Amino acid sequence: MQSCSSKLKVSFLLFGILILSGCVRNFDLRKQAKENRAQEQKSISSMQGTVDTKENIQNEEPVHPIRNEPADYSASNGVKILFIGDMMFDRHIREAVEKYGSGDYNYIFKPMKDKLSEYDLVVGNLEGPITDNKSVSTNTKMDERANLVFTFDSKVAEVLAENNIKLVNLGNNHILNQGAKGVEETKKYLVEAGVEYFNEDNFLAREVEGIRLGIVGYNYSVADSEQLAIENIQKAREQSDIVVVCSHWGAEYKTGEPGNSVRTLAYRFVDAGADLVIGTHPHVIQNSEEYNGKKIYYSLGNFVFDQYFSRETMEGLGAEMTIKTDLSMEYNELKFEMTKRGQTKLKFPIPNF
Repeated sequence: MQSCSSKLKVSFLLFGILILSGCVRNFDLRKQAKENRAQEQKSISSMQGTVDTKENIQNEEPVHPIRNEPADYSASNGVKILFIGDMMFDRHIREAVEKYGSGDYNYIFKPMKDKLSEYDLVVGNLEGPITDNKSVSTNTKMDERANLVFTFDSKVAEVLAENNIKLVNLGNNHILNQGAKGVEETKKYLVEAGVEYFNEDNFLAREVEGIRLGIVGYNYSVADSEQLAIENIQKAREQSDIVVVCSHWGAEYKTGEPGNSVRTLAYRFVDAGADLVIGTHPHVIQNSEEYNGKKIYYSLGNFVFDQYFSRETMEGLGAEMTIKTDLSMEYNELKFEMTKRGQTKLKFPIPNF
């Protein structure tokens, strides 16, 4: 009897240790998030005197007008779209390309090139501007103000296109790191390379193999973005077959559940007419779920990033959506791994669910 009691005590002790270790891990990530957010605000504030504001890039027209006539699916076998997470091409990534890739940014995607080529469309979050400005974040430490101020080499736009990443989200908290001029320069390079873009200002109409896709952005760092997203979802719903909302939101480094405020907002987007909600910004993978028959990915984590301080930030999720000719949708998931040499690799595919 005494032996049984001792075993029970040991079991409870081990269980408590497991719970505590999980709590400590999440605490460490939350602490990292708090420190990074404080440093980011400090960095951006210190750059205010050298960059423009966003006022000159508001109220843009949609990149492409949506046609109103019915879609013709007779020649289509359905489409396959891949959504990927945050992409950052400065800091250690830039250094790795120079050191290991001889300055060729295709080096980053070399392990993924064949996989990316399988899709009719690949969509990712471009976490910063593409400009001719000199990098200030290379060879910096995390506590330095310049560590979170990004600019990407002009060659990045062409490399995105060459690796079939033909649509990017510019609605995030780093796109203004080089001011409004940096945003305009980014758009110029993307257009020249054949890469489309969207942000929180307007919805993008994109026809893929005869299926009309409406892409709506939401950016937590822009005032009134929530209401604008709702309005754009409703507009896109009227003129599109499938509506996808790409949301930049949530708490950085928070694994698992996204939190009530993010979940409530995701539900609002679905209620407004979204068929799929894709989240980025936390830099770690978060849970996914279905709500009213629609899929929600709260965070895909990173796809190209140099956050090597944890296993969670070195992994990313790919959400693979197949739209059939009857407009029904199926989903698969891919797992990515970011190496300390700056490359992204396919870790493994996750079976159908």
